[in-house]
This record gives sequence, C-alpha cells and structure tokens, in this order.
Amino acid sequence: MDFIEQIEALSARVHEQRDHLNTEEATKNALVMPFIRALGYDVFNPREVVPEFTADFANKKGEKVDYAIRRDDALVMLFECKKAGAELSTDHAGQLFRYFHMTKARIGVLTNGVNYKFFSDLEEENKMDQRPFLELSLGKYTEQHVEELKRLRKSTFDLREMLEAAHDLKYRKALRNYLDQQWRRPEDDFVHFMAKQVYDGRVTQAVREQFQGIVQKSLHQLVHDKVSGRLKSALEEEEASVAVNLQPTERSPSEVEGRDTLPEGVVEINDDVVTTEEEMEGFRIVRAIMREVVDVDRVTPRDVKTYFGVLLDDNNRQPICRLHFNRSQNYIGLFDENKDEERVPIDSLDDIYNHADALQRIINVYDGEQ
Repeated sequence: MDFIEQIEALSARVHEQRDHLNTEEATKNALVMPFIRALGYDVFNPREVVPEFTADFANKKGEKVDYAIRRDDALVMLFECKKAGAELSTDHAGQLFRYFHMTKARIGVLTNGVNYKFFSDLEEENKMDQRPFLELSLGKYTEQHVEELKRLRKSTFDLREMLEAAHDLKYRKALRNYLDQQWRRPEDDFVHFMAKQVYDGRVTQAVREQFQGIVQKSLHQLVHDKVSGRLKSALEEEEASVAVNLQPTERSPSEVEGRDTLPEGVVEINDDVVTTEEEMEGFRIVRAIMREVVDVDRVTPRDVKTYFGVLLDDNNRQPICRLHFNRSQNYIGLFDENKDEERVPIDSLDDIYNHADALQRIINVYDGEQ
C-alpha cells in the first residue's frame, strides 16, 4: 500500500469511527498511532516513537507530551493529542510550546486525530510559531496536502529541506488567506494601494469608497478570465478524444436510412435518446474541470432519455453529475456523499464552471469507497 492509499484508508477510518471516539486515549489508539505509522515510524519501537515523553522544567515537573518521534536517535517531532472533535487552538497547546523550546525537535504537531497542525520555529529560533506551516484534515484533503505531508515520512525526511518547504508553505498560505479576504471584501489599505496604481488624483476616503467595488469586481473578473481561459484551452485538447468516444455504432444501410441528415444542434439519435451539441459541450466543460483531480479517461458520458449523465469509470453507481437540458430551464444535477442529487438551475453553459468544487469533491467520495 503506497502513501496516498494509507492516507485514504485513514480517511475512511475517520469517517467510520470519529463519532465513537470520546476520549483522548481512544483517539490516539484509533487514529493518531496509525497516522504516525503511515509516516513510516514503528509505533512499537520506543527508540522511534516515545509515548508519554517526559521532561522536567524549572517550574513544571513531570509534564508529558503524547509522542516524541526519533529518527536516527535524534528527536525530530513532538505530538500533542486531543480527543476527536476537540478544538485545536494554540491556546490549548501549552505543553507542546514548552517542550518545543526545551528540546531539539523542530516540528511540533497538534492533533485531534482528524485534523493535524504542523508547527516549526520559522519566525524565532527555538520558539514554536503561533501559526502552523501545514494543516491537514483527514476528513477533507487534496493531493497537494498529501504531497506536502510526504516530506515528513521517515524514508524521505530531510530537516533542511523540510524547513525550507515549511517556510514557503506557511507564508504562501498566509498570503493566500489575505488575498481571499480582499476577494470577499477589500480592506481600505488594499483599496488605497490598488487605486494609487491607476488613479492620478489624491486618493481620498470618497475615492476609496468608489474604488472598493471596482477593485472587488476587477479581482473577480481577473480570476474568472484566467480560469475560463485555462478550462477552455483544456476543452480544445479534449474535444477530439470525446468525439471519438461518442461515435455512433456502425449501422446497416436500412438502419441509417432517413437519418443521414440530423436536425440542427443534434449530434446523434440512438433509438429514443437524442444527444445534442449543447449536452456535448456541457460534458466537455465537466471533463475539463475534472482533469485537475482525475485522469480524464475515467470521466465518461451516459446519455439516457431524460438526462445526460457524466460518470466515473463508466459506472452508473458513480455519477459525477447530470445535465438536464431537455426543458425550458437548464439544470445541472450535483451529487453529495450520499449520492443524493441536487438540481441547480444554470442560465448558460459557463455557469457549470461555478460548480467546479462540488464536481471535483465527489471524486474523493468514490475513490474512498474503493
């Protein structure tokens, strides 16, 4: 089982067990120890994984951190654990902060078995940062999270490279969060800075108020254009292969008689099922969106009389979405983790882009079932 499969197995365990883990000890046994084992450390070897690691401080005697991880006899990581569902606030991580300061470990981990926060001392040497450089939720994660986590595995752990990556991750995340705040509601200072780039006069409060909406709309338009351009470029690459996948099966001359000319906007007629160009264009958009999270060859069409379906692995039990285009109002049918469909009205094919997160999220559900 490779690393991503181990994380997927842990994620499945989280969904099955977290509601039954009512104590810290149960959480450590069911979730935290398997997580440490997935990183490649032998949880039954006290030279690698030291439970209830103890050190004495000047004014604190016998304090313990839940796990200390050693690699080549050097202390590299400290774990402080809370029970599943508990809040992971740095206000509740006093022991981890003290141990980080008193030992040579450079990675501190605060976890409730489901969520993991990874800290280092990037801002002040030998003092654990207030903000984590990496956060991982086994309830919801991306391939990028798993790639970053790989740096902490015993087999690939390199402290210098880890700290360089942590520095980049931490501040990239902070900047991304800042930009996300400006996306939702630009702050005065940000609006002032942006306005000065294009406005020749003095940026007064009245000008800032005028520019707040302009700045916000400009950000939204920029991102929309970038995403649309990237997806449409991907669509062009996929169009040829999709056309091959949906070629009509060969029919005898008698079968195709009278069907040599299809109605405008119709791609294929197969018995009572009519496949339209609009449905095909919608499928191409969905396929391009999905290429970020799955091999696009696994995204397949299934047209039936009442809707145009998009499936994973041509499996009717793994619907990605449904396109309901045979009525006055078009809808896209989105699926949740229980495979319940929610029909969302769309006014144009471009509106499908707005549901990219929901479309990509369902892949984690299906891949987790395997």
